[in-house]
Amino acid sequence: MVSSPPPLLLLLFLLLPSLCSSAPAFLRSPPSRLAHPSSFVAQQPVWFRQRLDHFSSQDRREFQQRYYEFLDYFKDPNAPIFLRICGESTCSGIPNDYLLVLAKKFGAAVVSLEHRYYGESSPFEELTTDNLKYLSSKQALFDLASYRNFYQESINKKFNTTEKENPWIVFGVSYPGALSAWFRLKFPHLVRGSLSSSGVVLAVHNYTAFDQQVAASAGPACANALRDVTQEVDKALTSNSHKIKALFGVEQLKNDGDFRYLLADAAAEAFQYGNPDILCLPLVAAYSSGQNVVAAYAEFVKLFFFGIFGVNPISYDQEHLKLTKSGPDTGDRQWWYQVCTEVAYFQVAPSQNSIRSPGVNEK
Repeated sequence: MVSSPPPLLLLLFLLLPSLCSSAPAFLRSPPSRLAHPSSFVAQQPVWFRQRLDHFSSQDRREFQQRYYEFLDYFKDPNAPIFLRICGESTCSGIPNDYLLVLAKKFGAAVVSLEHRYYGESSPFEELTTDNLKYLSSKQALFDLASYRNFYQESINKKFNTTEKENPWIVFGVSYPGALSAWFRLKFPHLVRGSLSSSGVVLAVHNYTAFDQQVAASAGPACANALRDVTQEVDKALTSNSHKIKALFGVEQLKNDGDFRYLLADAAAEAFQYGNPDILCLPLVAAYSSGQNVVAAYAEFVKLFFFGIFGVNPISYDQEHLKLTKSGPDTGDRQWWYQVCTEVAYFQVAPSQNSIRSPGVNEK
């Protein structure tokens, strides 16, 4: 006879469809966006010492890894602990979102661990290729296991108990969503359940389906307008690349491929993050009336993609990716290292009916 699931896991299962209904996962290092402090319930960092290499018994080096905790609802020493996995960017705290609703309902503690090499949790000041060799999802999974055990011991000390194990649930979105699922599989004895929202658990090399999904989400009229933008931009790049880049305010992007990828990403993120009308309404209006559709798209990129969404064009610059100096807001080089060594998902152009330029390729 199949037993009924515990109430906590049942609620998470019921919530899963609504939490996982987003567009394809964002597979480029997300831009650094500063949220208002009121959107966080915890921003005071706490630190613990993490092993640099979990797979070498001889390497005893450690680094300081940052985490956050929120204990306002945690009154019962037997209550669950929710582990929110931070991903490929700075972890600024614990946001006040759906996870806090669940935490309040179940009286749970909420903790969040910053991913190694991102934010303030970098083992090295210089992100040379050799120093990046300890950056991987496998190392990150063992980071989570080590942190989980460390924090469980601290909770036991706090409540003066021994050998007690709270029920742990891990949460993640996109790449952290994959880590959440993998963590449950790798360490089933450490965690009761996992919520993997848009978890990118299956690596795809040339991910042409990403552009195809953008076209489907856009609808015929908007997709055709975007294709027209791409064709006109590609023509302009052959005649006067500086002029067309200046129209978008990105003259610093010397490589045409970097520019093409930025334009493709700008459209994709409008759909991925639920803002299709901001892009499509003015674009379709310009396209239908015979106005300058490229100029309309340029306005969207500058006002929304750069202005509201907060993307810095330099994150698309190959020269920028060569910089090895570590810092709390430098996540681009690290993420592209992970893309090239592990996760792939190169968002290249399909051979037919592509919205993005054929120049968006692995090269």
